[in-house]
Amino acid sequence: MGENIDFGDPLAWLRLDEALRREPYAPAWLAEPELAIGLCHHDGRVREAALQQAVGCSELLPLVVVRCGDWVGEVRERARELLREALDTDTDTDTDAVADTDTAVALVPLVLVLGWRGRGDFAVELVGGVLRQASREQLAPLFVHSDRAVRRFAYRLAVEEGLLSPAQLARVAARDADAVVQDLCAEAALAVVAKTGGYGEVLEPLLGARSPRARAAGVTALRAAGLPGRAEGFLGDRAGVVRACARYVVRQHGGDPVSLYRARCAAEPVPGVVTGLAECGEPGDAALLWALVSHASGAVRARAVGGLRVLGVVDVARMLPLLDDPAPGVAREAALALLPSAGVLPDGWLMERLGGGWPKECPRHVRVAAFRLLDARGGIVRLRAAVSVLDDPDERLRARGARVVQRWHLEEGMTPGDAEVGELLGRARHLFSEYVLTRRLWEAGLPG
Repeated sequence: MGENIDFGDPLAWLRLDEALRREPYAPAWLAEPELAIGLCHHDGRVREAALQQAVGCSELLPLVVVRCGDWVGEVRERARELLREALDTDTDTDTDAVADTDTAVALVPLVLVLGWRGRGDFAVELVGGVLRQASREQLAPLFVHSDRAVRRFAYRLAVEEGLLSPAQLARVAARDADAVVQDLCAEAALAVVAKTGGYGEVLEPLLGARSPRARAAGVTALRAAGLPGRAEGFLGDRAGVVRACARYVVRQHGGDPVSLYRARCAAEPVPGVVTGLAECGEPGDAALLWALVSHASGAVRARAVGGLRVLGVVDVARMLPLLDDPAPGVAREAALALLPSAGVLPDGWLMERLGGGWPKECPRHVRVAAFRLLDARGGIVRLRAAVSVLDDPDERLRARGARVVQRWHLEEGMTPGDAEVGELLGRARHLFSEYVLTRRLWEAGLPG
């Protein structure tokens, strides 16, 4: 308790409350230290008496907010009375008091944290009621708060009270990093313009947003806005949800997304278009995708390999050499496609990629892809591959190999007493205690 606490963090007040209850000592730099100790005391009568003295002490108002959820009814009710007075809200009179919105804004992060606790809803509702009377300018600090829960709370109030125009809501949906805020603001903006018109000022921010959710909302709204033709431009979007929305709008307008994808793949393929064809194409489109496996762009090649996997058209003999592709994405997609066929792959060929017989400059992504397939083989092949990467230059691959070795056990169908198992476990001796190693060898039918 001797260190300064960042009271901008609402959790700091909760930590202070717990600390003072365990150890009744408050540093001198804390406003009204003796009063703070009383507000956090383990004895409810002391807390209640401290609340009587806390009237007008704005520095300790956060502790009063904490006491609004107190487990002792008398303490809880007194703290709630004080919070009403601090916010200038009086439910028992007919006077029109002017609520202290600045104080309410400052308390939002804390009351939202307390809202997750039992009896914490009172402060949330009280502060929320005060802020419903606030202007957009007064809520502005909450709109840009670093805590996404605070931003969600603020934008919900703004939407319910109509404080932001559709264009402003669309810009928020386009720039905010939180998916809940994006959906909330995009839906609110589109709901307003669906009644009033004026799609233009809403669509452009949404369609140009970095967030896939915001772009998807904008693309879907193109139909209602009478601009379904623009959806074709999003058929090759980098995000699957946007591509799906674009296909919906194109179909509703009488278009055929599959034909458009085929034409673009044959002319000027881009990664999103290739994936889009796989998402809605047919097995017969495999020929077009195989042609793209040799495309100059690594991203296009990777999407083509992934598309073949999605369509369920995997030729093992043609797919296997793609593990050596210089583009990591291609090797990764090829490994995914080959996983169901791992049992029939040539393990010697794959082992070469882990170091035996392959030049030292074997790319990391090739080694990772080969190890993934060998690991899927199971049995002695899995152990052989795992031990071979224990001295790999890549730390993550070494660690992965070590985990496989440590978890390896004799599998059903394997013959006990295989000398190679003993040799491999001996090379990995440093991964086990002597007891565990002896037990593993015994389980494998080998002398310890």
